[in-house]
Amino acid sequence: MVILNIIDLLLQLFRLALLARIILSWFPNVDRRNPIIQFLYDITEPVLRPVREMLPPGGMFDFSPLIVFVIIQVISTVLHSVRF
Repeated sequence: MVILNIIDLLLQLFRLALLARIILSWFPNVDRRNPIIQFLYDITEPVLRPVREMLPPGGMFDFSPLIVFVIIQVISTVLHSVRF
């Protein structure tokens, strides 16, 4: 049970990091050399890159964060169903 809680917490934290990265992408003048922003990219890019490579080109839109959000939601749902 404790391990499931830790995994669920990590998924929630990753979801927040991904959301922060999405919001930052709306502001093109953000300095990506900032340590906090670099940290967000460092932890999210290893998950987003493989998904991005599997998707067909979407023009100017990157749908990989949406796909990752759905995958995280499915994993969270499975974890919650295992708990009970």
